[in-house]
Amino acid sequence: MHNPDAASPAGQALDVLVVGEALTDIVTSHEGTTEHPGGSPANVAYGLGRLGVNTGLLTALGNDDRGAAIGRHLRDAGVTLLPGSGPPGRTSTATATVAPDGSASYDFDIAWDIQPVVPALVPTIVHTGSIATFLAPGADAVKSLLQQCRPYATVSYDPNIRPALLGSHAEAVSIFEDLVHLTNIVKLSDEDAHWLYPDQDLDQTATHILHLGADLAVITQGSSGSLLATPATRMSIPAVESKVVDTIGAGDSYMSALILGLLTRGTDGLAPAVLEQLGRTAAMAAAITVRRAGANPPTADELRSQLQ
Repeated sequence: MHNPDAASPAGQALDVLVVGEALTDIVTSHEGTTEHPGGSPANVAYGLGRLGVNTGLLTALGNDDRGAAIGRHLRDAGVTLLPGSGPPGRTSTATATVAPDGSASYDFDIAWDIQPVVPALVPTIVHTGSIATFLAPGADAVKSLLQQCRPYATVSYDPNIRPALLGSHAEAVSIFEDLVHLTNIVKLSDEDAHWLYPDQDLDQTATHILHLGADLAVITQGSSGSLLATPATRMSIPAVESKVVDTIGAGDSYMSALILGLLTRGTDGLAPAVLEQLGRTAAMAAAITVRRAGANPPTADELRSQLQ
């Protein structure tokens, strides 16, 4: 791995390093078609930047207009694009078709290949997930980076399952479980959990993830709230009631706020009171996001005011 001299423009350690795809979301609904920067890991990085967290992103952006737009979008939130994030070629796309109830289905045009670049100063948290952890050849680089960072950083993982881009079910589960061994926090949606483990209920899936080595398993359930589980504690957190415009980016906003909570939780580890605060903060971030179009997460001030 190449270690750049500085992890950020100021030459200071990042709080969070996010590794994964950045792409253009092409959103089609009854109102027409629009384009927005997207990709689950990039959305998480953007959400963290909006929350005031010193965040770097290692990704693959094409040298085209869409790549330039994504770069501006991320930098506007204060996210540092790490060296190696701009290979030649086109920027990946995901076409989201929004149904009348606000739910979205996806079609992907993805190319994923990166050089694993780790900051000279290892961040507090390394986050990865989604297509980047399954799609060759870049998935191998992601795994290599986690192996190098794991002894020194807390690692979070959101598989954000996209069945259309995966091989066989058995292969996908194997890749997922290999990465869980390298992580501390795993966050899934209920759809992810049911796809990975169709014969288990959500509580059984959380238990399985903990047995694989994670310290915290989180399973979100949309309007039904979320389950947070550690080896010592199980907790259900209700969703925040919201009028849904669309659900694009809601899970990523939840993940960003969860990471913020992990950074600021103090010395109480994953005690029940900490879990409750993590869950309620993340639920509020998701609720703010679904109230407006696209992957548009809250700022720190917006999240703080709504929590109060």
